[in-house]
Amino acid sequence: MNDGEKKHQAYSPKRVQYAGYIKYASLVILTVQNAALGLSMRYALTRDVEKFSPPAAVVMSEVLKLAICLFLVIQEAGNLTRGVQSLYATVILNIKDTLRVCVPSFLYVVQNNLLYVSSQNLDAATYQVTYQLKILTTAFFAVVVLKRKLKKWQWCALSLLATGIALVQLSSGSKPAPTSTSGNESKVLGFCAALAACFISGFAGIYFEKVLKESDISVWMRNVQLSLLSLPFGLATYLIKESGSISNLLKGFDGFVWYLVILQAAGGLIVAVVVKYADNILKGFATSVAIIISCIASMYIFDFHLTVQFAVGTMLVISSIFLYGYVPKKPEPRSLSYS
Repeated sequence: MNDGEKKHQAYSPKRVQYAGYIKYASLVILTVQNAALGLSMRYALTRDVEKFSPPAAVVMSEVLKLAICLFLVIQEAGNLTRGVQSLYATVILNIKDTLRVCVPSFLYVVQNNLLYVSSQNLDAATYQVTYQLKILTTAFFAVVVLKRKLKKWQWCALSLLATGIALVQLSSGSKPAPTSTSGNESKVLGFCAALAACFISGFAGIYFEKVLKESDISVWMRNVQLSLLSLPFGLATYLIKESGSISNLLKGFDGFVWYLVILQAAGGLIVAVVVKYADNILKGFATSVAIIISCIASMYIFDFHLTVQFAVGTMLVISSIFLYGYVPKKPEPRSLSYS
């Protein structure tokens, strides 16, 4: 097959149409996952049943993600034998490179545990909007670590984001959380947990992006490394927080908790697909729809009261997401005419 035939095959209508299906399907799934995760975490932590351990849920989520990524690595290799050889060469023989992933592995475990704390102390709508601060923290670390330069409209978008989240927090701060026993203390704890998770998410994401760009190792193989290193950190967190034996790891795990574990594990994998097939505007649209779904669902499920201040803050956050991801079209070159 010559170069022309390869190029024609790569851009054939069927392949383009297939990529389009994947793009929009992944965006729909990401929207549902983003909205469902915040609502599900809130519901799982406030329902009147035997309580499960959030650190245990984080551990099981990493186990599931590891299993999925191992399968995808083997699929990429072509068969089981070559997949195992690739894993051994990348993860074991190249141990120095694997250890570089220790930093984001540890940080992601901490972040996921903080998100449970935030979900327990903030209503789902406030949690969903507040967690968008990760756009601001990611931009900050991109400038500091990767020396990336932001455009004027991106700085404007970050200002809108900060203003919108401040309005949302001031709006929700006047009402004590259902789990609070002393006024606004749980609201403060929830916001601090979300803020810490946003900073961790920003730094870990930029660090992981730097690691990815400095090597030709696939995203799935990197996720295998992440999960393998995250599991010891996750188990240590569980043992420290719960002061229990490993035999109680699955205590309180029912069908809904397992659904939550699957939902959380799927999040990172879905984002990887969206980043590959979709652009920032469409990704921003998915996030914005997820915020709106969370707000509407919270009113019916958790007796959330939507105020004008909250609505204005949410609209500012949604606007900032679109503005930050905006990419201006390059002007088409003018054709020269000769008279």
